[in-house]
Amino acid sequence: MKTRLARIGNGLTKAAVGAIAAAAMMATGAAHAAWEPTKPVEFVVPAGTGGGADQMARLIQGIIIKHKLMKESLVVVNKSGGAGAEGFLSVKEAKGDPHKIIITLSNLFTTPLATGVPFNWRDMTPVSMMALDQFVLWVNAENPAKNAKDFFAAVKAQGPSKAKMGGTGSKQEDQILTVGIEKATGTKFIYIPFKGGGDVAVQLVGKHVDASVNNPIEAVAQWRAGQLRALCVFDDKRMPYKTKVTDTMSWGDIPTCKEAGVSTDYVMLRGIFAAPGISKDQLEYYGTLLKKVRETPEWKEYMEKGAFNTTSMSGDEFAKWLGSAEQMHRELMKEAGFIAK
Repeated sequence: MKTRLARIGNGLTKAAVGAIAAAAMMATGAAHAAWEPTKPVEFVVPAGTGGGADQMARLIQGIIIKHKLMKESLVVVNKSGGAGAEGFLSVKEAKGDPHKIIITLSNLFTTPLATGVPFNWRDMTPVSMMALDQFVLWVNAENPAKNAKDFFAAVKAQGPSKAKMGGTGSKQEDQILTVGIEKATGTKFIYIPFKGGGDVAVQLVGKHVDASVNNPIEAVAQWRAGQLRALCVFDDKRMPYKTKVTDTMSWGDIPTCKEAGVSTDYVMLRGIFAAPGISKDQLEYYGTLLKKVRETPEWKEYMEKGAFNTTSMSGDEFAKWLGSAEQMHRELMKEAGFIAK
């Protein structure tokens, strides 16, 4: 009887083993299936239209559509209220929602410090540093100054608060940099804030301001068209790009402001964050997605055209960089008197 039962058991095992194994594999696969969005993803831009953050967000959206990197759509939404606080708070409040991400610039640090709004970059989930952005001193092409040294000498000769500096927002990157310029050169500007870098470039072309510290991508069209002149870049070394943008100049031909005796430099974050409390699988999905974006020819072309620093980071390395950048901004804004009382 025992032998007969053993044979029956063996027979059942052989007959069922294929089905059991298949069922087990399906169950395991379902449990560990990679997460992906199940509805459209809102891509928040905490700034106005036409600026560097807006342009980068819409480029990422276009690349994802062209290369079919997502099954669901990515919808860009501008939320610029309160110097970007509207956008940041909307993501902070979307705890656990994997269908909302945000592109950040350095107002990630400046907005809460300047306004006192209850927000910190740790209130979101860091996903990836996409690049770092440069700042260039721009003037109208008809300005007689051909270099930064001559420009600042002319501003100083006019007397304090005669020249107008256009920038994006108040108590943010452009105005912080303007204060640094004033301290380094002994000049004093009337700072005029606009909603986005696109507006700033248009105002400078129209001579409604005398200068700007726009990012390269925000003024490249007007530079190429011969409407604006690039005087210097606020970094410790020249940009590496050698392809001609105008008839006579490449990004690499723009001298550093330090070469003109202005010892001020500043670079800005272009990063992606997700809502707080998302899962590891959801974070990995966005990290992988953005890595694929950075590998496309369209992204690489955009990096060169906009003269970006192509540094990228994620994980602990990115979090460490964010902590250091936050402290640097706190010190700069304290010195400028921009921190909310």
